[in-house]
Amino acid sequence: MKIAVISDMHGNNLAFETVLADIKQKAIEQTICLGDAIQGGPQPAEVAQNLRALNCPVVMGNADVWLLSGTETGDEGIPPERLKKMGEIRLWSLSQLTDADRAFIANFQPTITIPLEGNLKLLCFHGSPASFDDIILPAAPLEEFHKFLGTYSDQILTGGHTHAQQIRRNGDLFFFNPGSVGFAYSHYQSDGQFHADPWAEYAILTVENGQTSLEFRRIPFDVQELIRTYRESGRPFAEEAIAQYQK
Repeated sequence: MKIAVISDMHGNNLAFETVLADIKQKAIEQTICLGDAIQGGPQPAEVAQNLRALNCPVVMGNADVWLLSGTETGDEGIPPERLKKMGEIRLWSLSQLTDADRAFIANFQPTITIPLEGNLKLLCFHGSPASFDDIILPAAPLEEFHKFLGTYSDQILTGGHTHAQQIRRNGDLFFFNPGSVGFAYSHYQSDGQFHADPWAEYAILTVENGQTSLEFRRIPFDVQELIRTYRESGRPFAEEAIAQYQK
């Protein structure tokens, strides 16, 4: 079985369609989305339309809940000015969506389990199986990693949220993060010098005849086209988002 695992499109349909085109070349049997699909970028309606057409299982992410409810669930100490901007972007995103789009997002699931071979399963979530707000970074200490995932060592695990591609052993199996389709970036950047990456990330998990393989994919997209899309979209604070792609 060959599974494409996508996550964190964040309203960037240009990157999403780049990944979808790549998936079509890979004989994928199943696609799974790990959440944070719609909110943030300049194309929330287009992402919703493509994701609905894909008809794949979708996990509920923290940004999905924020979009629908306006409630910030994480305890990340977001400054009031940034929270205000996030609220304006959220309202704009909602204005682009239909009632059917909103109902579609509301049906995203906290976790999803995909049967593989024999008794082997793939457990899919956003942050951790317990909460979409949990943060599992590649450099997380072993004790912290086990706190989030140690009791699920009888399954292959996949989660998003951190926009950081990684694989890490968990018992005899492993956890992996496919990275971000719509907003990839490095966590190791100097303060005040944040830069988003000009590519879309996802992963392909293959399990067949007792063999398992994992491929991380990075597919470049047209950054200038994304910048043009931001400027024509009407999304609030578009120039601030654009600046993240300009060195």
